[in-house]
Amino acid sequence: MKATLSTEEKIRLAAQKVFQKKGLAGARMQDIADEAGINKAMLHYYFRSKEKLFDLVFLDSFQKIFPRVNSILTSEDNLFQKIESFVEEYLTTVNQNPQLPLFVVNELAKNPDLFLHKLFSISNGAPKADIIINQIEEEISKGTIRPITPANLFLNIISLCVFPYIGKPLVQIILNMEDEQYLELLEQRKQEVVRFIFNAVKT
Repeated sequence: MKATLSTEEKIRLAAQKVFQKKGLAGARMQDIADEAGINKAMLHYYFRSKEKLFDLVFLDSFQKIFPRVNSILTSEDNLFQKIESFVEEYLTTVNQNPQLPLFVVNELAKNPDLFLHKLFSISNGAPKADIIINQIEEEISKGTIRPITPANLFLNIISLCVFPYIGKPLVQIILNMEDEQYLELLEQRKQEVVRFIFNAVKT
């Protein structure tokens, strides 16, 4: 028998849905109460402000991926292992939270300073990229990958991972794909993105 969600769990799920759709500025407490199927007074009993509820949802979302990404970047794995691990970790997490990339883009556009402050507070600062930058430069000097700036390699990887979620409605229309077909495509991208990047950079 399926377990009944507590009121707090219903609020958290409703808030996640509303924030990911409307962002912090566009969401209203009444929207969240309606989504959770409770009245606004009950919502305020559990969470006194929209900002505190946003922080909770934000941390829940990014604790699933951001510290892990930082761990991958600073690990002792070689460059190719790190690329593969990053793509696997990112796509696995986002497949479970498909609205997350659009949520990030919207919040970065609306209030980048606040958003980044919250994001970096999760992992005690910005991602530490020095190690992987050095690895890229070492692989270039050894001739195993073609000359490419670390910034361009990062942008290529992130773009290949993020755009399919942000551009989902457009891509589905162009390719005439149903949701189930598109989910299968996203699952296939774990290997396809890695293969594409390796083929693009290896000499």
